[in-house]
Amino acid sequence: MTIVDAPPTVDAPWPVGLLSAKIKGWIDRLGTVWVEGEITQWGMSGGNVYGKLKDLDADATVSFTIWSSVKAKIPADLKQGDRVVALVKPNYWVKGGTLTMQVFEMRHVGLGDLLERLERLRQSLKAEGLFDASRKRPLPFLPHNIGLITGRDSDAEKDVLRNAQLRWPAVKFTLTYAAVQGERAVGEVTAALKKLDADPEVDVIIVARGGGDFQNLLVFSDEGLVRTASACVTPIVSAIGHEADRPLLDDVADLRASTPTDAAKRVVPDVAEELNRVQQARARIGGRVTTLIMTEIDRLEQLRSRPVLANSSWLVDTRAEELTRYVARGAELVERLLERSGTRIVELTAQLRALSPQRTLQRGYAIAQLPSGFALRSSADAPNGTPLLLTVADGKVAAISAGTPDAPGSSR
Repeated sequence: MTIVDAPPTVDAPWPVGLLSAKIKGWIDRLGTVWVEGEITQWGMSGGNVYGKLKDLDADATVSFTIWSSVKAKIPADLKQGDRVVALVKPNYWVKGGTLTMQVFEMRHVGLGDLLERLERLRQSLKAEGLFDASRKRPLPFLPHNIGLITGRDSDAEKDVLRNAQLRWPAVKFTLTYAAVQGERAVGEVTAALKKLDADPEVDVIIVARGGGDFQNLLVFSDEGLVRTASACVTPIVSAIGHEADRPLLDDVADLRASTPTDAAKRVVPDVAEELNRVQQARARIGGRVTTLIMTEIDRLEQLRSRPVLANSSWLVDTRAEELTRYVARGAELVERLLERSGTRIVELTAQLRALSPQRTLQRGYAIAQLPSGFALRSSADAPNGTPLLLTVADGKVAAISAGTPDAPGSSR
């Protein structure tokens, strides 16, 4: 055993190069193996393919490389999300300290497990009605405060802020930073949604991320996060990934924007466009009001040109003549009524006089009154010597009754 191969101790540690060489040796002895997994990243550079392969059940991922020399043996339609089996050889790069799998063969197995599970969840949530159009809330015309959930200092944050402020400089944002990939992402994005939804100052919430591979975007297809977004009362705009990406948050959001820039343009109106629309509206209103006023002026002129309004004195003259006729007719009727009434009074006076006691007295009769003031109606009421008061036509006369004798032989 040489000194170099001696077991390392704190006093005699191995050099990094020795450790790397031993690791490479151990890995090289593994040889080639067939593995099964799901492609979660697929990209080309310089004719070579670089990607990642994820275990179907466990949370384990390895990087792989397909050199251009063997790419002809690989199916041309392989892409991200495919489930494959591959013949690989582990390759440890000593200089960089990285492990990658060199692919010699790769074949389709079927739709990737992640895509299958994602599709099953999509159909389940759709059946529950979480994606129904009736649940979509309209965005406010001009939000005063926009809640933005994104990664700190990310391009997505800069795109949203820049484009929104270019369109409407007075717009305000409430920024809530969260991890947008990795183990902490689901919890932080969910908490950010709840926080902004509870803020009464926030009118709309934008969740923005500047794209990424399929595996990184799985965060935004988490069932718990999707249900939280569905329960929010504040309108949500999903700006995750690019046009080709479709996480479940896109389906449950009230509006899906293809990019963060698109989200800013669809949430915030353009001040120049709105001012132009206001000017157009004012011009249309002014034109209609002017037309209405001119129409009414023409109608007034037409009315004023009519004889009835051109010379209004004729109406007074006509009414004056009618009034004169009515006065004359009234006076005539009153005179006739007075004449008839006078005649009737004369008739009634004659009748009254004919029946009056005075007329009777004038014919020579008299009315005798007893001392009690009552009229004498019977001789028995006035014995001999009873004083009487006689009323004649022209006055009164005192008299003494010479009534029936009280005894035989009496004289009158």
